[in-house]
Amino acid sequence: MVKTEVLVVTPNSFYSKYMKLFKLLFSLPLFLVSTFALASKVGANAPSFSLLDQNGESWNSNDYLNKKNILIFFYPAAMTGGCTKQVCSYRNDMKTWKSKDFEVVGISGDKPDNLKLFCQAENLNFRLLSDIDGDIAKAFGVPTSKGGSIQKFIQGERFTLERGITSKRWTFIISKSGKIIYKNSKVNAANDSSNVLKFISRL
Repeated sequence: MVKTEVLVVTPNSFYSKYMKLFKLLFSLPLFLVSTFALASKVGANAPSFSLLDQNGESWNSNDYLNKKNILIFFYPAAMTGGCTKQVCSYRNDMKTWKSKDFEVVGISGDKPDNLKLFCQAENLNFRLLSDIDGDIAKAFGVPTSKGGSIQKFIQGERFTLERGITSKRWTFIISKSGKIIYKNSKVNAANDSSNVLKFISRL
């Protein structure tokens, strides 16, 4: 005679409560991924946020609502090859960006001190923002990986530049009304500014 045991699950049983908790925890990451994906879709409302710039001053996206368009580019790390080409592309085109009523900001996981060195080394004429924890990158759906550090010599002095996270290179345009009207997740660093300006010219 084979003895058979049957597990009876009632609504209030320990097993039932455990399974509900498991399903909740399992579905939470999927929910968050879905939410971030929706937040970064073209046509969606852009996340509002505030970050410190290279001078340690607060920059708030809401300050530009109904006043200016915003160009945001996420980049991996200050003072690296591709990122230097990218920021310089915006620096060189800044007169055109301003004439089109745009606020341009670059965002990375670097500390404000790193960003200040970056601005000084490349004579940048716009603000860089510090997203050390990667919260803003995640809000826009931009993938991130762990941070790191690099050493650079600037005017003969060695500096260690540390970053909390490393983000992918993505670019967005936010309209004056707060909508995302452009998103590029496959950015060519050196040609980023010119490529986005071409897009704007077709609007």
